[in-house]
Amino acid sequence: QVQLVESGGGLVQAGGSLRLSCAASGRTFSSYFMAWFRQAPGQEREFVATISGPGGATYYIDSVKGRFTISRDNAKNTVYLQMNSLKPEDTAAYRCAAAYGSSWTSDPRLYAYWGQGTQVTVSS
Repeated sequence: QVQLVESGGGLVQAGGSLRLSCAASGRTFSSYFMAWFRQAPGQEREFVATISGPGGATYYIDSVKGRFTISRDNAKNTVYLQMNSLKPEDTAAYRCAAAYGSSWTSDPRLYAYWGQGTQVTVSS
């Protein structure tokens, strides 16, 4: 079992930055792919980024490449999402998720554990 708790959301102006944190409980945290998803009101859940267990492999959707960075600190059982150059269209509830497997996936159905979410609002 893995329990995830996000933090770090808030209200920022366009062009600003935020760093989201996802603290995990579990003895095998380093074995899981970790991912960030986001969902705005009235919209479908959207995959944002993922990182492999050791932290050496990452993947981002095109809309956030060059602006967002996913990282993890397995010693602290924490995954991060550094968000720079934020845009109003980044406004959403951001959730972290954990999946056990040998490769990454953007399919939320394959992620077994989810945090409660943290709100990111970007004003224009």
